[in-house]
Amino acid sequence: MHRTCSRNCRTSFTLRTLPILLACLSALTLLSSASTIAVAQPAAADTRYERIAPSPDGIGKRYMGREIAGVMGWEGAQWLERESRAREERPELLLRQLALAPGMTVADIGAGTGYYTWQLAKQVGAGGRVYAVDVQPEMIDMLDSQMAQRGVRNVVSVLGSETSVKLPPASVDLAIMVDVYHELAYPAEVLDSIVGALKPGGRVVFVEYRAEDPAVAIKPLHKMSESQVRREATAHGLKWERSIGSLPIQHAIVFRKP
Repeated sequence: MHRTCSRNCRTSFTLRTLPILLACLSALTLLSSASTIAVAQPAAADTRYERIAPSPDGIGKRYMGREIAGVMGWEGAQWLERESRAREERPELLLRQLALAPGMTVADIGAGTGYYTWQLAKQVGAGGRVYAVDVQPEMIDMLDSQMAQRGVRNVVSVLGSETSVKLPPASVDLAIMVDVYHELAYPAEVLDSIVGALKPGGRVVFVEYRAEDPAVAIKPLHKMSESQVRREATAHGLKWERSIGSLPIQHAIVFRKP
């Protein structure tokens, strides 16, 4: 009797659970298919980039003919605030050429410790705003500390991502990237997001160490030629406006959103 009951119970249990098992197997199949699609999607989105063997200063990823440079981590933040920087780069010459006005909204992309952020904030005044964007939380913390020490109140720090600056659409008069663009792991996506954040007629300024000048003592992947910058920017619908040639070791190339 006990054996019969045990056998019947097992049979009954199997009959009851069979539909459940089939449903679970079906769900697992769907999940597996979804996972395959999810894995395939980034690969499809990555077709603008070419994978190569990485050079010592690169990430093994090429965009429009150039290898992307490795990013400078927050551990090297002191280099951004070095005493010699003002003499080497002459930031006042760049700021003079930007034609900023009180009340403007500016985005400092890859702001780091805020070396340029507070200077931009002075230019746009209390009625203006500077979005200071960086992808490293440690840099954002240092920037916030710098702004607090300087008493700057018109700066909004933004933690961006590798693919987006995370700014409101059509909110920015001018976006500037100082020695940043060549390190973007996803330059196409970031530039698209910058263009989306610009107001109609808004400007983007690329500031990069001059690759054409061998006397500029910067590693090759951390320099860009003007022709390369123009090639990449115009691929995103930006119109070249002018190039600023007054800086000692950098290009400053200005584009406008139509």
